[in-house]
Amino acid sequence: MTPPDVAAILGPTTVGKSALAIAVAQRFNGEIVNCDSTAVYRGFDIGTDKVPLTEQGGIPHHLIDIVEPTNEYNAADFARDAARVIREIRGRGRLPLVVGGTGLYYRALTRGLFPGPGKQASLRARLERIAARHGGAPFLHRMLARTDPTSAARIQPKDLKRLVRALEVFWLTGRPLTAHFAATASPIADLRVLAIALRQPAEETLRRVTRRVDQQFERGLLDEMRTLLARGVPETARPFGGLVYRQALEHLHGVRDEAATRALIAQENRRYARRQLIWFRKEPNLRWFDGPGDLPATRVAVCQCLRDAGLIDAS
Repeated sequence: MTPPDVAAILGPTTVGKSALAIAVAQRFNGEIVNCDSTAVYRGFDIGTDKVPLTEQGGIPHHLIDIVEPTNEYNAADFARDAARVIREIRGRGRLPLVVGGTGLYYRALTRGLFPGPGKQASLRARLERIAARHGGAPFLHRMLARTDPTSAARIQPKDLKRLVRALEVFWLTGRPLTAHFAATASPIADLRVLAIALRQPAEETLRRVTRRVDQQFERGLLDEMRTLLARGVPETARPFGGLVYRQALEHLHGVRDEAATRALIAQENRRYARRQLIWFRKEPNLRWFDGPGDLPATRVAVCQCLRDAGLIDAS
């Protein structure tokens, strides 16, 4: 049996991906490649649940703290950087472990990403005016269904942003978005990937996200944000618009008290976890495991799966 060249540990928030990844890396001589879209930004630590150096178990972690908060970083950037790091890890004779919950980043790495033509403000404004005159986004959805039924089936009828982008690509290139996606290629297409996905009951997610939010506040989330703002990081910086930081920033502006902010963040985390599960269920070739990754039973099952796939236990 030919062992995989790359392993991945994926899943929704609070499912114990990091703890499992460290255990797997220790067992199979691995290094971790971050696949979380917010952990790439420097200074945003508590709200992104970065694993402290003292808890990393001596395992190298890559693509964390690589971007200034005021810079842009997208899935195409990640796919390029992750592919480079993966090949460097393999060159050291170690196992690359792609770990995180940002589905688009994982898809860009393993299936390719169509960057598309640049945004055209005048065309987007025209499409938005068309939608406004005809009852909103559902009209654009019907337009898209005539030119790109596959994309129309994937995009929700009220998702104005994605509908505008899909129609923009078609009008600028003459080809539907799905045709462009089909022509893309993964930057690691020559490597074999074994992807592990974790899931847990909804009630467990609720318990864990509530506990995590409390821990984030107790560890100094608000002080971290005050420090970033004092250093000149603008509130418009992309990480401040993400989950946890967006709601906490509103609290700093007096929109709601701390108790209500904690409850809101927990609620938004639960919703985000559901969206992540929906995304990963659409990804092909994932091997699903039930139970958080920090439970011994889950670790044993995952390690056995990797051994069955031909990886050699180095512990």
